[in-house]
Amino acid sequence: MKYLLFVFLLINTPIMAQDKLPFESIPEASDSYDSGNIIVRMIEGLGYRYYWATKGLTTTDLDYKPSSSGSSTQETLQHIHGLAEVILNVSVNKVSFRPIENQPKGLFELRSETLNSLKQATLNFKNKTPEQLSELNVIFERGGKQSHFPLWNLINGPLSDAIYHTGQVVSFRRSAGNPIQKGVNVFMGKTKE
Repeated sequence: MKYLLFVFLLINTPIMAQDKLPFESIPEASDSYDSGNIIVRMIEGLGYRYYWATKGLTTTDLDYKPSSSGSSTQETLQHIHGLAEVILNVSVNKVSFRPIENQPKGLFELRSETLNSLKQATLNFKNKTPEQLSELNVIFERGGKQSHFPLWNLINGPLSDAIYHTGQVVSFRRSAGNPIQKGVNVFMGKTKE
């Protein structure tokens, strides 16, 4: 009986506590509605949602699949990690290689790298002018061939996709019996403890 209790607690205990990560709340808004700052705010909204969607996940949550053909929460987090990498790469006009190699497997690394990539992207996009933004591209390389797309594709592609999949994580964990913490307010970007 003690063994079963141990296994139950192991499976349903949140994965490792983490050091302070970005996006526990959304930072104060910029005074300027510059083009770069609008993109920053979109990334901050994603970061806040992702922070709370992934806080306190358990092994049971990570293994959850909505169907036998669907992606697990773990696989969804790996996809979001790749999208965050693309967002960061676009912010400095860097190539994103496909498929992604050496992606972290553990929740701690996935969560930390994803949130820190998003934070760095906000710093890179902050106060960029329309002219500076027009010089940025979404660049993919697969099998030695590059594809270039304008910045617009970042917004309707990887950025929107990451928000979409973060919502799936919220739904998956609720279905697995571990809803996000009460008090998370995506409109205000603050959480009541």
